[in-house]
Amino acid sequence: MEITNAIASFAALSQDTRLKAFRLLVSQEPVGLPAGEIARQLSVPHNTMSAHLSVLARAGWVVSQRHSRHIIYRASLAHMEGVIQFLLQDCCAGHPELCASLMDSLSRCESAKPADADSLSNNQ
Repeated sequence: MEITNAIASFAALSQDTRLKAFRLLVSQEPVGLPAGEIARQLSVPHNTMSAHLSVLARAGWVVSQRHSRHIIYRASLAHMEGVIQFLLQDCCAGHPELCASLMDSLSRCESAKPADADSLSNNQ
């Protein structure tokens, strides 16, 4: 990732509703949510939410897919990983033990996953 892409990514998340929408979508992986449901859960007008989702999509944070009449939005975990790798690229100057607590916090994501997330992904 180049610095200009990273700046655009951070700019997209630097707004309250967009950051909340992205975090909501991360919590809904791997299923995602329709735009209307995101708007409802965040108490945002539908047209405003669509504009925010467009900004997030252009920056790479979300992807969308049409399912009959609905567009389902999902967090782009690959983009999130790329941004994290960009941030950690020169981490700890060759002393990985300094980053141990950071790596531990990232590894907790797997254990924090809801019990039914595996069954949801298997049903798709």
